[in-house]
Amino acid sequence: MASEEKDLAATTEAREFVASTPEQQKYQNNQILNSSEPIVEPKSDLSVQPPVQGKNIAKTPLLSRLWQSWGENFQILLIALVLALFIRTFVAEPRFIPSDSMLPTLQVGDRLVVEKVSYHFHSPSTGDIVVFDPPSQLQVQGYAKNQAFIKRIIATQGQTVEVKNGIVYRNNHPLKEDYIAEPPDYELGKILVPEGQVFVMGDNRNNSNDSHIWGFLPKDNIIGRAFFRFWPTDRMGSV
Repeated sequence: MASEEKDLAATTEAREFVASTPEQQKYQNNQILNSSEPIVEPKSDLSVQPPVQGKNIAKTPLLSRLWQSWGENFQILLIALVLALFIRTFVAEPRFIPSDSMLPTLQVGDRLVVEKVSYHFHSPSTGDIVVFDPPSQLQVQGYAKNQAFIKRIIATQGQTVEVKNGIVYRNNHPLKEDYIAEPPDYELGKILVPEGQVFVMGDNRNNSNDSHIWGFLPKDNIIGRAFFRFWPTDRMGSV
């Protein structure tokens, strides 16, 4: 009897060990896939990241953080100042009108933008309103070297200028000047503008210290061309 029970137990184990039929195997596989138990995969050593080595901002001293912030702001300010200086020196700069020598075109207190680029590519032209350092003739009279003037170019090198009967002539042709305050009340014999020079006059012809008094203006003295009035706003625009 004991021998039969032992043989029965062995037979049961063999049946559990022996592969089941295809239908039973499919059923068992479905049971595994439908199991609600999560599949736990072994952790790899590569998934363990070492702690980040670096500066802890939260633990950075307050003075150090303030200094870093100030340093960045100082760099931005320095760059802005350099750019402003570069633009003012080589590109454009603001100027204001201190006298009435250019009435009615420009009035006292007007603020202009003077550009400095165009004359690097072409020579000054007649009709341009230019800002310039006083030539030697004016410096002898006591004007400071950096005391800028503003006038209109009437003639350039190789051209002739003459004033008679209240009319300005260039190359023997009368100029139509609807921008002047009044006709000039003086006479000027015909003169030839030499090379490298220009002849300038104020639009307020009878109240302007210009070329009809002190002579020709060297082109090298020209700072730039006035081209835009930004103040006052009600007269904003090109000049």
